[in-house]
Amino acid sequence: MTSTSLTSITDVPTDVPHARKAAISRDDLLAATLKLIGPNRSLSTVSLREVAREAGIAPNSFYRQFRDMNELSIALIDLAGSSLRTIIGQARERATSTERSVIRVSVETFMEQLRADDKLLHVLLREGAVGSDDFKHAVERELTYFEDELRVDLIRLAAADRSTLYEPALVAKAITRLVFAMGAFAMDQPPERDPALIEQISQMLRMIITGSHALNRALPTA
Repeated sequence: MTSTSLTSITDVPTDVPHARKAAISRDDLLAATLKLIGPNRSLSTVSLREVAREAGIAPNSFYRQFRDMNELSIALIDLAGSSLRTIIGQARERATSTERSVIRVSVETFMEQLRADDKLLHVLLREGAVGSDDFKHAVERELTYFEDELRVDLIRLAAADRSTLYEPALVAKAITRLVFAMGAFAMDQPPERDPALIEQISQMLRMIITGSHALNRALPTA
């Protein structure tokens, strides 16, 4: 997985694409690609020549950094996943230790990233639905990373509350899949609907967690 950060990608200047550059980096090409995609355009529709033109290089220079567009696209999916996990993880750490506040902060942060200019969340949402099989597998891998990190946080929060979740791994998967499905829906909605969607998603997540606690309490004691 690439170690490139969200900030370094969005800081790459690609707004003058027609001036040919003497040297090009992976970051330049990833930033150029982000400028070409959006809510209604998948990575699979972006050509190598388009990326080269946006980055201000000759098409042959592309191959100094990536074998083909497939490798670039998977690198971009990896970048999107790792950057978003970092941002949402930091938001969870800043929240108070109660499940309710952590849920709310996490959902708010997710929606903020949905509307961010860098479009990284769009990469995960769009490619997971309409991308090639390779892209879908890359997105699935990133979602699994989200689930693993969330499972650890859920167990930690439950322990702090002296309670136990029923099947925390399954709870983490249900939460992750729900949030990303709602994110895909929200992506095509006007930003004015975000507060209502944040409230709806937060309530859905609380219902999942409450149900998990109830199921655990219902287990027969040894």
